[in-house]
Amino acid sequence: MAIIGGGSAGLFLAAFLNSDLYNVTIFEKKASLGRKFLVAGDGGFNLTHSESLSSFKSRYTPISFLDNVLDNFSNSDLRTWLLDLGIPTFVGSSGRVFPEKGIKPIEVLKRIEAYLIDKNVKLEFNKTFTGWDQEISLVFNAKEIIKPDYAVFALGGSSWKVTGSDGSWLKIFNEKEIDTVPFRSSNCAYKIKWHEKFIQKHEGKPLKNISISLNNKTQKGEVVITKFGIEGNAIYGLSPEIQRSLASNNSVLVYVDFKPTYSLSALIKKISRSKSNTTTTLKEKIKLSRTVIDLIKVTLTKEEFLDIKVLAEFIKSFPLNIVDSAPIDEAISTSGGISLKAVDSNFELKKMNNTFCIGEMLDWNAPTGGYLIQACASTGVYLASHLNNKSPADNS
Repeated sequence: MAIIGGGSAGLFLAAFLNSDLYNVTIFEKKASLGRKFLVAGDGGFNLTHSESLSSFKSRYTPISFLDNVLDNFSNSDLRTWLLDLGIPTFVGSSGRVFPEKGIKPIEVLKRIEAYLIDKNVKLEFNKTFTGWDQEISLVFNAKEIIKPDYAVFALGGSSWKVTGSDGSWLKIFNEKEIDTVPFRSSNCAYKIKWHEKFIQKHEGKPLKNISISLNNKTQKGEVVITKFGIEGNAIYGLSPEIQRSLASNNSVLVYVDFKPTYSLSALIKKISRSKSNTTTTLKEKIKLSRTVIDLIKVTLTKEEFLDIKVLAEFIKSFPLNIVDSAPIDEAISTSGGISLKAVDSNFELKKMNNTFCIGEMLDWNAPTGGYLIQACASTGVYLASHLNNKSPADNS
């Protein structure tokens, strides 16, 4: 059994494969495992999310693609497995799940690696997959040939090239006429042409406790205003919809609700009852930040700003015009890769027997917050369950 890629998907596949049935080798292009795993931990090592499984599954695009995968190995299953490995976790204030304080990402990775070694999983480093030969054997570093009974690709997406996740493998699969989808940035910053006076004053400021909507999807959270545009969890979750719109249009309008806890009528009533001037009312009664107030002021005319109904409507549905996305290598994750039409329900390539693709190299999408690592881990565990249930006569 050859696993190509030493990230989350490949590691969990190896961890859950039956070592009595399979001799497993992980081939990793870098000099160590889990490089992206470690980079993801730089901002706080978010392993998964604690919300209910039904809500958890709704975070993914396309909807229902990963339902069976997550039923098989859920967010609570991940926490239980880590605890058995000696890695207790806790739920943060946002519902995100982290290793207990004091446990660093490298420690989590080392525990997993030690577990694999105890299972007699072999680790081969500095092995870059460069294609197949005429007999469909795997070729590494353009010269080393491996012919496993099963090959599982867990090559990642196309963001964070420094970790080895550069998407260069896409061309190799294209040449084999395997259906692929071009990579696009996901969970990334989006470009907005701010009013010059506004951005000079408010660059780096957050917009907190907001929701952003596009079409029929709404994402709650916060964003940070940058010279480029905006970034943060309230926009990341809309990436699939934004990218689809940008693919066919030069721009896309999203709508920000600065006070999602108020209905429009309640907001109008509260503003109307105030005896203070409008700016003071927004600051003291509605509790809008100076940043939000200034953004509204540079967008509306004086007459519109003083019209309570118009003002309230803009507070509840403020249009932001997105004109581009950040480059792929600045994205937290990517969509695109192997088309979901190219694999069956067990992630086996329809055009290549006993060859599977799992993790982020498949064309699915998820917001940040633990959903990416969880899905990669769960696809690995799901495939392990499938392979472990095959007839022993079929196994290596």
